[in-house]
Amino acid sequence: MIVICSVQAVFAQYDKDVFYYRGRTALSDGKYAQAIENFNILAQLDTSDYWTFFFRGIAKYNLGDLRGAQQDFNQSVVINPVFTNGYHYRAITLSRFGRYDEALADLQKAIELRPGLSGIYYSRGVTYFLAQQFENAVQDFDRYIRQEPRDPGAFLNRGASYLFLGDTLKAFDDYNKAISLDRFDAEGFIRRGRLYAEQGQYEEALSDMDAAIRLDSTSSLAHFSRALIYYEQNRYNEAVRDLDKVLEMEPGNALTLYNRSLINAQVGNFEQALSDMDRVININPNNVLAYYNRAAFFVQMERWQDALEDYDKAISLYPDFAKAYMNRSYVRGMLGQTGASKRDYDLAQDKIREYREKNVTDEGSFADTTKKYSSLIALDADFAKKDFDDELLQHRDIDIRLKPLYKFNLTESSEDTNYALEHRIEHSLIDRFRTSLPVPVEISSGQGSVQDLGGDFEEEMYRKLDDEQVLVSEVYFLKGLLELQNKQYNAALNWFDSAIQAAPTDAARDRYAEYYRAFYYMNRGVLRAEMIDFINSIQNNVQTLTMDDQGTTRARVSDQVSHTYDYTDALNDMQRAAQIVQDVPYIYFNMGNLHTLSSQMVEAIEDYGKAIQLYPYMGDAYFNRGLVLIYLKDQEKGCIDLSRAGELGVADAYSVIGKYCEEE
Repeated sequence: MIVICSVQAVFAQYDKDVFYYRGRTALSDGKYAQAIENFNILAQLDTSDYWTFFFRGIAKYNLGDLRGAQQDFNQSVVINPVFTNGYHYRAITLSRFGRYDEALADLQKAIELRPGLSGIYYSRGVTYFLAQQFENAVQDFDRYIRQEPRDPGAFLNRGASYLFLGDTLKAFDDYNKAISLDRFDAEGFIRRGRLYAEQGQYEEALSDMDAAIRLDSTSSLAHFSRALIYYEQNRYNEAVRDLDKVLEMEPGNALTLYNRSLINAQVGNFEQALSDMDRVININPNNVLAYYNRAAFFVQMERWQDALEDYDKAISLYPDFAKAYMNRSYVRGMLGQTGASKRDYDLAQDKIREYREKNVTDEGSFADTTKKYSSLIALDADFAKKDFDDELLQHRDIDIRLKPLYKFNLTESSEDTNYALEHRIEHSLIDRFRTSLPVPVEISSGQGSVQDLGGDFEEEMYRKLDDEQVLVSEVYFLKGLLELQNKQYNAALNWFDSAIQAAPTDAARDRYAEYYRAFYYMNRGVLRAEMIDFINSIQNNVQTLTMDDQGTTRARVSDQVSHTYDYTDALNDMQRAAQIVQDVPYIYFNMGNLHTLSSQMVEAIEDYGKAIQLYPYMGDAYFNRGLVLIYLKDQEKGCIDLSRAGELGVADAYSVIGKYCEEE
């Protein structure tokens, strides 16, 4: 009996060694699915081997299953609380979710366990960079470079950090050093070439881009960057050839189409310019600059009615776009619409005057008439990864976007129009609030229907607001809704502010007034988000990390100093609303959208889940959660959510299912 047990133990040990060897070999060869199969068997044979979970986590990470990787790294440190690599790699995964504080805590734990392991400082430098703590990033890269002075990646990353700190001289030094360490890596030449271009040193920049393309002819970023340099030198044919090359490699790249369109228009090739801009609009229907520039093409071609329609669209997307009013005034004049032309001109002057009086410093303001909105745009998230299917779908050739935020809108009738679904959300506080108002309102993700009511609506509404029974906060709120319907966003924001401030005083007259304040916060949060949403229609900034099992995580961070879009104020408003009233599904749905826009995907999934828990028939919540899950590579769960959204009446779900959920 003892002999038999010993033999079984030997075979068990032999089997484990075989699976371990096969798993590690597959991992080293980049055969990640095969590696996972072997580590799955090992995890069943021995649940106490933390290395098994660690290596399986690496395989999952490289397949894009970040949540699965995080769970495996979690398990590795649960089994062995002093496992440095587990904390290190879990931190890397957390940073991909934007959970930088937690990632930094894990990296600090790893450093405390093994302070001499240089790779941890490299990873923490990347995490500090992503968290926009650039001085800390520089310090960690300094420490890493002292131990590993011949790693060009560290110099590239420290150079990017210096750029964000405004020190271009040190950035140049680091890029020079990276190139001297590895003259066969195109990345160093691309970085230095872009920096030369920003300094106006176009010949040096062109030399670096040529070198990068000789080293890697498949680099879309190098061709794109060289096209911009050619453009600055007025070498338009060469610029277009490079953009053509990018589009051969990546046909759905919206930014390249946008820039090629502008160059073609500049040389008088309007038909090709229109074709490209049409595709940009098809990919991103809310891109205000695309409509604005396409209208300019139509003006050059004397297609006045087409130009008018595009300026109308640009203004509807952003009503403070002063230059669009000026240009539409000209177009209307050419069409003989003298009165409308004069009104547009006066509106433009009013917005310009308001902009100057406020001394606006926001670069995203479209009331700034000093800006040239037909300029090429330098970089885009499409170039952060070669596999465009990894991106959040906003630049693809299929129209897939989050279902929009919910808010109160004025409406024509008091009939309930909350949902175009069989099941209606029933909420006593919402119903009480709506019936207490002297004019009908709805909660929807649309714009409401007041613009279709005719000119008497506003007069009738103000007459009803004179009723002494109406709460002061409700009067302010309704005035804000009216301004919102008329797209006077700043005025609407001021009225919502006043409603929030007046609600506590109104509570002496109506004890529910304090709870109504949640709805005021909700609408103000949506308004704040919508005021900045359109700016984000083209630009984005994505940094990616790659992982291996050799102890040092490799990541190259973007050295582009780009706009960031901060939804903090909108999110704070939504969170205040949730604190006042904890059971309104619309609020949690909105929080999910805002967390998604802030790249806080895990929090977004939790918010959508809460909305669904409160209202199981909320198809939009299933739809948005499904998109986020697919983005996080949890395709199975994402497709289940999309299927449920389709069942609940969200027709767009089926086009997404057709693209991402059908078996090959």
